[in-house]
Amino acid sequence: MTSAHTPSYPFRGTGAEVQAIEFAYTRSPDQDAAQPAQHPIVVVGAGPVGLSMAIDMAQRGHRVLVLDNDHRLSIGSRALCFSKRALEIWDRLGVGQPMVDKGVSWNLGKVFFHDKEVYQFNLLPEEGHERPAFINLQQYYCEAYLVERCLQLPGIELRWDNKVTGVAPRGDGALLSIETPDGPYQINADWVIACDGARSTMRGLMGLESKGRIFQDRFLIADVKMKADFPAERWFWFDPPFHPGQSVLLHREPDDVWRIDFQLGWDADPEEEKKPENIIPRVQALLGKDTEFTLEWASVYTFACLRMDSFVHGRVLFAGDCAHGVSPFGARGANSGVQDTDNLAWKLDWVLKGRAGTELLATYGPEREYAADENLLNSTRATDFITPKSEISRLFRDAALDLAREHPFARRIVNSGRLSVPAVLHQSPLNTPDADSFAGTQVPGAVLLDAPVRRNGHSGWLLRQLGMDFTLLVFGPVPAWAQGLPHVQALSIGQDIEDVQGLVAQRLDGQSGTAYLIRPDQHVCARWRTPTEAAVRAALATATVAATA
Repeated sequence: MTSAHTPSYPFRGTGAEVQAIEFAYTRSPDQDAAQPAQHPIVVVGAGPVGLSMAIDMAQRGHRVLVLDNDHRLSIGSRALCFSKRALEIWDRLGVGQPMVDKGVSWNLGKVFFHDKEVYQFNLLPEEGHERPAFINLQQYYCEAYLVERCLQLPGIELRWDNKVTGVAPRGDGALLSIETPDGPYQINADWVIACDGARSTMRGLMGLESKGRIFQDRFLIADVKMKADFPAERWFWFDPPFHPGQSVLLHREPDDVWRIDFQLGWDADPEEEKKPENIIPRVQALLGKDTEFTLEWASVYTFACLRMDSFVHGRVLFAGDCAHGVSPFGARGANSGVQDTDNLAWKLDWVLKGRAGTELLATYGPEREYAADENLLNSTRATDFITPKSEISRLFRDAALDLAREHPFARRIVNSGRLSVPAVLHQSPLNTPDADSFAGTQVPGAVLLDAPVRRNGHSGWLLRQLGMDFTLLVFGPVPAWAQGLPHVQALSIGQDIEDVQGLVAQRLDGQSGTAYLIRPDQHVCARWRTPTEAAVRAALATATVAATA
C-alpha cells in the first residue's frame, strides 16, 4: 500500500515547498483484476474532511481506500481558520499538535468602523482549555499533516489521480467507475463517503443537488507575504477609508503571510480583480505605499449558503462542503466538515463491528443536517449584515456600529461573521433527557468541555482521557456494576482522574455521585445525580439505537 513506507515529502518545508509537493500516481492491482475488487470503505476526496474520515476509520481498525482526482495539495490559504473543536478532534487523530505548533493561535478579534475601533471580543475568555479558540493555518499545511498521518497507518491506501466518473448504488454498497492516467477501471465499495468539496462530482453523478441562497456579492482573497508587527488577531473593517463603502478582513498566517479579504461588490469582474496590477493598489491602500510585500496567491469567491436535502443516500454518505456550503466569514466550512466525520466515523465503526444496526448510522443525517442548518443560519445573518442590499439595511448596520462603540447591547447586533462553535444537538434522538436539575452548558447534546486534570501522576487534559467508545464519568467512586457495561470506559473524577483546578466539577456541575455518559464523539448523551445500572444501560441503548445495552 501507499502507506507502507515513510514518506520523503518535505512536509516540514516552507509554504512554497509544501505546495509544490506532487504525489506519484501508482497503478493499482485493482486495474488488472478480472472482476471489480471489493473495498469495505471508500472515501472520495483527499481534503481535510476526507483525510480526517480515513484516519478515524483506520485508527478504529478498518481498511480505507481514499480516491482523489488530483496529485497535489491545495494551493493558497483557502480554509484558514481551524477551531478549537476541530483541533480537539485532530488531537484524537494524532495531528493536532503539529498543526498548533505550525499555526498562529488566536482568541481576540477586533471590529472597526471607518478608521476607528468599535470594540474587541475574546472567543476564549476563560483559562483551562488545552487548545486556543482558533489557529490560522494554510490549508496546504493542514492537508500535509493529515497525509503524513495517513502514511503512518497501514490501513489506509491513498490513490492519486483516481477520478470517480460513475456511481451505481445498490443495497449492499456501490459500484464506482474510476478514470486514471492508465485508463478506466471499476471497484465495488461496501460504503462510500463523499468528501469531494463544494463542486462535488459525487453529488452530480448521483443526480443530487445542494439548495439554498447565493448572495450577490464577491470578495477577493489575497495572501500577502510581508514583515509586519500586527498582532495575531482577527481584524474586520466596515467601510474603512482605504476601501470605502466595502469591508475588509485581515488575518495573520504562518511564514509571515497575511490573509486579506476585500469586498468587491457584485459587479466586479473576477478575472480582472485577480490580476496583480489590480490587487497591489488595494493592498497598498491598507498597508501604506512604502510597505514591502509580495503577493503569494489570490482568488475571488461568491457567498453561497447551500445544503443537500439529505446527507445519507443508502450506502453513500456525504460530508463536508459537498453536503453543505457556507460563506467563508465565520470559519464554518472545514470545521463543520471535520465535525461531520467525527459524528459519522464512530457510527460506521459500530455498524461494521456488528455492535449496532444501520439505524444508528441513519442518525448521522439528522444530527449533522441540524448542525448544518445552524451554520447556514449564522452564515446568512453575517452575510446580510456585512453586505447590506438596501439603503435602509445599510443605515441600520451603520447605526448598530456607532452604538456598539459605547453600548455593549449593540455589540450583540454587530455581525462580522459569528465564529464557528460546535452545534449542541438539543433534539438528537440519541440523547436521554435530564431527570435531574443541573447548572451550566453541558446539557445532553453538547460537546464535553475540556479541563486540566492529573492521571497516574501526570498532568493532562480531560478530553484526552476519553477512549474510542463511550465513557462514564463519575464524580466519586465508580459503581461496581459500571465495570460490566459493554464498550464503556468508567472513570472516577477524584480517584482515576484528579480535577486539579476544580474546573471539571465547575463546568459539569459535578456533585458527589453525579455521572455523565459521553459518546465516542465526545458529546454528552445523558447525565444523572444518582445513576443506576438500569438507567445507564437504557441511555446506552438510546445512544446506539439498540433494543438493549
